[in-house]
Order: sequence, then structure tokens, then C-alpha cells
Amino acid sequence: MFGAIAKALFGSANDRYVKSLRRIVEKVNSFETSIAALDDEALARQTLLFKERLSKGETLDQILPEAFATVREAAKRTLGQRHYDVQIIGGIVLHRGEIAEMRTGEGKTLVATLVCYLNALEGKGVHVVTVNDYLAKRDAEQMGQVYKFLGLTVGVIMPNISDEERRQAYAADITYATNNELGFDYLRDNMKYSRSQMVQRPFNYAIIDEVDSILIDEARTPLIISGPTDDKSDLYIAVDQIVKKLTAEDYEIDEKQKNVILTEEGTEKAEQLLKAADMLEEGNLYDFENTQIVHHLNQSLRANLMFRRDVDYLIRNGKIIIIDEFTGRMMEGRRWSEGLHQAIEAKEGVQIEPENQTLASITFQNYFRLYPRIAGMTGTAATEAAEFHQIYKMNVVTIPTNLSIRRADENDQFYKNMEDKFRAIAKAIKKHAASGQPILVGTVSIEKSELLSEYLQHEGVPHKVLNARYHEMEAHIVAQAGRFGAVTIATNMAGRGTDIQLGGNVDFRVADELRDMPEGSERDAAIERIKKEVAEEKQKVINAGGLFVLGTERHESRRIDNQLRGRSGRQGDPGLSRFYLSLDDDLLRIFGSQTMFAKMMNKSLADGEAIVSPIMSKAIETAQRKVEARNYDIRKQVVEYDDVMNEQRKVIYEQRATIMDAPSVHELVEEMQEETIGAFVAECCPEGSYVEQWDIERLKEKAADILNLTLPVEEWQNEDGIDPEIVAERVFQAAEDSLQDRIKDIPSEHWADLQKNTLLQAIDHHWKEHLSVLDSLRQIIHLRAYAQQTPINEYKHEAFALFERMLLAIREDVTRNLNRIEFFQPSLELPELPEFLRNSPDIMAALAAQDNVFFENQAKTDADGDRITVDQNTALLDAAAQNKSLSDADPAHWVGKISRNAPCPCGSGKRYKHCHGAFTDAKS
Repeated sequence: MFGAIAKALFGSANDRYVKSLRRIVEKVNSFETSIAALDDEALARQTLLFKERLSKGETLDQILPEAFATVREAAKRTLGQRHYDVQIIGGIVLHRGEIAEMRTGEGKTLVATLVCYLNALEGKGVHVVTVNDYLAKRDAEQMGQVYKFLGLTVGVIMPNISDEERRQAYAADITYATNNELGFDYLRDNMKYSRSQMVQRPFNYAIIDEVDSILIDEARTPLIISGPTDDKSDLYIAVDQIVKKLTAEDYEIDEKQKNVILTEEGTEKAEQLLKAADMLEEGNLYDFENTQIVHHLNQSLRANLMFRRDVDYLIRNGKIIIIDEFTGRMMEGRRWSEGLHQAIEAKEGVQIEPENQTLASITFQNYFRLYPRIAGMTGTAATEAAEFHQIYKMNVVTIPTNLSIRRADENDQFYKNMEDKFRAIAKAIKKHAASGQPILVGTVSIEKSELLSEYLQHEGVPHKVLNARYHEMEAHIVAQAGRFGAVTIATNMAGRGTDIQLGGNVDFRVADELRDMPEGSERDAAIERIKKEVAEEKQKVINAGGLFVLGTERHESRRIDNQLRGRSGRQGDPGLSRFYLSLDDDLLRIFGSQTMFAKMMNKSLADGEAIVSPIMSKAIETAQRKVEARNYDIRKQVVEYDDVMNEQRKVIYEQRATIMDAPSVHELVEEMQEETIGAFVAECCPEGSYVEQWDIERLKEKAADILNLTLPVEEWQNEDGIDPEIVAERVFQAAEDSLQDRIKDIPSEHWADLQKNTLLQAIDHHWKEHLSVLDSLRQIIHLRAYAQQTPINEYKHEAFALFERMLLAIREDVTRNLNRIEFFQPSLELPELPEFLRNSPDIMAALAAQDNVFFENQAKTDADGDRITVDQNTALLDAAAQNKSLSDADPAHWVGKISRNAPCPCGSGKRYKHCHGAFTDAKS
């Protein structure tokens, strides 16, 4: 009670903080007149002046008021939009690395221009993160007008662009991209073999649009780059057929955890079916030998019983496409891990793609924590403020609206079953649409949106359906959802980031209706006509009550409901929101089925009758809080486990970067060799043991295997005063002498490159294997809880031991590979070269400059099993690729004169056998 009184008297902490920022807003406003007096050239020159002031020691905070005023004036001249004072407050909040919660329609995209410009002045790069590619491209083009006017560069990262295009985009002052593109580029960069191949530059500052969607909703699923493993299609299909023979009595379903458990009878039945199919080893289903088949059985059970078509996934072009549970969008390229995706492919009878092995992974939490500073903006973040602060150390600041909210938020309407609810919804839509009031209907799945569409068709209500099936038209459909009489059914937050304007969106109408009309007076007249029509239609919509947002179901997260509701009532517009619920809804069925209200409704509510009760709405909110708490625990657990891997990831990636940047890694390789030798000598000749107790045969085997040496260990054993330290020194010296003797004719730069590549290959190979082991460990570590041990602590302990073991394996592998490389010097006579090569002065100069020494790395093989040869042909053909005469030469002259494993002389970068050599083979 006292808290409420204090809040009424002094305002909340958020109100007081926002009020304190108004002093800075007044400073920004004080520059408006003088900045507006500048001509375009002088206004653009402000950027150079700001950079100069920064170079002399001023801080970003000191130039903020003048810089914000500059951006405001540039936006007026390029976009015809002036930042409101509340948008200036939002910009200050973002600059301070906090989350600006701004209602839908308050212009978050424009707010970002203020802080992007300010932080880009340092020249270190600013990343603007969006939830989809359409928004990244749109914002880069629209807001890019402001930045380019002021002399800054803008880049945008889109799928399927080249590495060079990505490199240029990241080099820009301000770069727009989705969270997925940024994360995958980071992982790919840390799999490259030289700095020149990497596309990103050091992280500086990121602004995350729809921050709750990216850092909360998507935080449960890590980004994974994977490679294929063995094909197990037949196994998935066979297990799927067995699961389809099980009945409801054979299993128990846990919808809260999305899991299925076999009963005792179900286990016996599954065993019999598996044995009959000759898929089960002898013994019990849960014997150790049957671990793999049990895993596949469990995944097939989940696929068949817990994952629903058109709810969790859809089928497009014969492929299973995941549907994002929060946005309803298709997640192209994403696949469920641990064989679940393959189990769903088997269930639906589509082609089964091979299971994948993790090559690199990171969670969004840990990716964005790589940035020294991040900020975020969204319409709904307050409900997750505690999580944002705990995981990301970001405060949520609620920014007041520019105009007062006029939307009416009505109480929920409760129905006994889904059929009654959908009938009531269809009638309500028909009634409101008859008056011309636009209606945006939010559904939780494709299945529900199409079901409602059938009800509306029965009522004769024209409407548009937007879900994952029509992803391409998302922005265009949502942009016109505010037109007079429009009825739009949207899956969850489809079209998020696209403004719904009453009367329609002028820009989208121009783009759609005047696409083929050339520039000129006729087009200008058409644009004016559209603007006039939109203005007139807006007034009609306002008279009809504004946008009516109708929710067909409560989401498990209050944020999603608030986002849907927030689509109505932008910038002081009138509006209406109402949710329709039934006891068949997932939220009530799974999490509220045992409540007193649910039992009461079941007994006393007649068919078709509705209840409107604030108490019931409160009960729903309580259920949502429970689910939010559970989801938070899941995300927190993901972070805790990934934090363990993250520390190891940092070590590996930093080590790779150090190796790539170093002119030579000879000292590191030498140190690895010394430690490897010390380890196996200590194993065979323990300190403090008698010479007679040494395992001489084991020592000789190790030296032969790892160092490619035959050592006179028996002679050393008979020497007086011999000890393990002396043995280690002699083994090391013998290895060094052998290696130096073999590489004495190798150009030093070639040897340095080979050492680097061998080192990077060993790190990548063992890191990949380490990730696989950690994945397996993660799946079973929870069993330690039965032994009264804390799983996360056990995971940390085991992961550390595995990491130490991995480092030992890397050292041993590098030592083995470098000591087992075979060098040879084949005869290369000039007449064997194609005539056009012999006539090229560049090629002959390259030959003359080299020592004609060739070496082969036996440790590395290409895809078809042939050994990759690293030799002087590389330098020879690199020069050839630069010689333009090669591209004009007749490939017919190359037949029989080019090694099949050599790079193709055409300069494609492929091997000859995979390029022009393949063509000649086909012809022959």
C-alpha cells in the first residue's frame, strides 16, 4: 500500500529516470534553430567536425546533443520526418546501452538513426540487428538516406551474398543484418585459415531491434554449423513404422516438456516389434548395446506425437520447414538436432537428409555478449526486465508515448470449447467488418488461422490470411491491415516491424500500384491521388473506431499478447483489443486444467455461452507467469551450459587468431613437440623408477608412430647415469635433427605456411570432436542428479577434463603430422608443360625463382579420397591464374599435360580433374 502511495506522489523509478533525461532533450532542442540554418553542404560537413572533436579528446556524451540535432535536421530533409522529443529520449537510452521499450508506432526505426550516427563517428562500426531480411534491407535503404546525406557509409548483410560483399558491408560505418547472419558469419570466420578470408571486423556496438524476440524468444536454440555424418535413412524409416504400431496405452505424454515416455506394456511391445524387425540386440531394450536404437525410438515418438504439421512445421517442396513458435515465420535452413528432424521427415514420408555433426556453435546470449556495448528496442520488454538485467546487464526503460493512448482493452471472453469460440469470433468479425472497422486477427498457428478462415468463409466475410505459407507477402499484407473494412488473419506476430497505419500505407500502395509506371508528372499525380485517398480513408476508419485487434488465444508469454494488442492505437489513434479463449486452448488445457475456474466452467457453462470475468483473466495471467518462469529456467540452463563451452570456445578462437596473425608458429610447434615427447617419455620411463622397469618397447613404438624415428633406446638403457630427463632431451634432439635434415631444401615461407595449416587443421578437427563429446555429455549429465550431484557442476568438471585431453591430442597430432610428412622431388621437364605455359614469361620467371622442390602433406585428403599435394605447382599455377593469356588458351591443349590433382590452369580455383579435366573425361 505504501509503495502505491509513494509511486502516486513521486512517480516510479522509471518515471524519475525518464524525467532526468529531459534536460538533455532541452540541450538537443537548443541546437535546432542553428542547425536548421545550415545549408546541405554545411550540414553534411558536421560529420567531419564531430570526428575532429573526438580525435581531440571530446567524448560521445559531450557531442551527443549537437549530433542528435544534426540527425534530426538530416531526417527532416531526407525523409520528411522530425524526431519527437520522446524519440530523442529513446536515443539517449540506447546510447547508454539500455533497452528502450517504445509502443508500436512510436517510430523505433527512426530513433535508431540518432544513436547509430553518434556511435559510427568513432569509425569502429555499428551493427543494427533485425528479426528478418526484409526489415534489414528496408531499414538500410530508408534510414540509409540520412546516413549517406551526412557522409557515412551503410552496408546490409543478406543471405547468399559473397564473402567479398559481406566484407564490404561489415567495413561500412553502419551495417544492417539479422541476428542469424551475424552469428553464422562469426562462426564461419572462426573456421577460416587466414585473416584475409574473414569478413567481420572487431565488435564495437550493436542495436538490437525487437530485442525481446532475439534475446529472449530465440535464446533457447543455439546457432549451429554442422556437417553431414553417415546416412541412417533406413533406420529412421524402420523405427517410424514401429512407432506407428503403438497405441495410446503404450505411452504417456508430457505436453509441458514436449516429451513421450513408454509405459511398461509399451516397452515390452516395442521390444517385441524391434526384435521381430531384427533391429534389437539380445537382452533388454535399455541394455547398453541398444542405446542408439532407444535414442531413435524416443525421437520418433516425439516426432509422431508431439510435433504437429502446420503448427510446429510445414512441408514445402518436399522439405520439412520449422515454424518459429513465437513469430509464426518459416525458419529456412534451420533443422532440429539429435535426429529429431530426420524422425519428422520419416514420419511425413519425405526425403531424409543425413544427420549432422556439430562443427561450430554459439548461443545468441553469448554471441551478443561479445560486443563491448549493446542496446535494444522493442514494444514489450518490461515483463522480462529481470532476465535482461541478469543475463545481459541491461536495464529496461519504458519511454512515454508521443500522444496519449486511446485504445480500449476489453476483458477476455471465455467459452467452453473451441467450436463455440470460433463461431463467436466469426460473428464478431462479421459485425465489426460491416461497419468498415479494420480487424487484425491473431492466431497461434497455421492450423488455427486456416480453421478460422473456413468459419469466415461460411459467414461470407472477405479476408486475407497471413501465415508462414505466405511469408513473402508478409509486409505487404500487414501494411494494409488498417484499411477500411480490411480483415487480416495473422499468425502470432507476423509482419512485426511493419507499421499498420489507419487508412493504409502510402509507400506500400505506391510500390504495389505504381510499380511499372515510369518517373514523371503522371506518376507524381498518381502518388498525390493515393495520398489523398489514404487520408480520406483514415478518417473513415477513425470514425469506425480504429483498428480492432482480436486475439483467438492467449499465448504462453504475456509479451506476445502485448505485442499483438499494441498493433492498435498507434500515435493516439483510437482502437480496440479483445481476446477470445476456450478450455481447449493449449495454455488452459496444459497449464490451467486443474484450476477451480476451469472445473467451474466445465460444469456450469452452457454451450455457446460466454463468460467475461476480470478474475478469470487474472487466472490466465497466473498461468502465463508459470510458463514464463519455466521458459526462463530453460533459457538460463542453456546459458549456464553454454557458458562452460563459451570459455573453451574463446580459448580456441583466440588461439586460432594468434596463429593466423603470427608470421611464424615455429616456436609454438617446437613447444608442442617438446611437451608431446616429455609426455610419452614420462609414460614409458616414470620418474624415480629403475631403468629395468622402463617400457622400452612402448617408447620405441611411440617414437616411431609420432616422430617417425627408430631410436637406439637399448643402447641408452645400458649407459651409466641415464635418467628420463636425458632420454627426453635425446629424443627431442633426434626429432629436430631428422626434421631439419628433411626440410633443408624447402623454402622457409612454404614450411611456415605448412606449419600454420597443420596446426589449424588439428585444432579444427579436435574441436569438432570435442563439441560432439560435449553434446553427448550434455544429454546424460542430468542422470548425476540421482546420485545427489549437481548436474551443471558435474558438467563443468567433466568438460574441463575433456578440454585438457583435447589439448593433449592436438599437440600430439601436430607433432605426428609434421614429422611424418614425406618430401620428394619429381622430375619436371619443360617439354611436359603446355606450350602456352612455356611461352609465358611470368610462368618461366616463377619456375626460375623456385628451387624446384615439392612436398606432400599426407595428413590431408580431399573429398574423393585423393591425397592433396602441396608443392611448387601451387606457386606455378597461382602465377598462371594471373596470366590473362591462360583464360584465352584452348583447354584441348591441356589434355595429358596437366596433373589431374593440380589446380586447373583456367584459374577457377578447382582441381583440374574437377574442372576442365572432368570435361575432357566426359568427352572421351
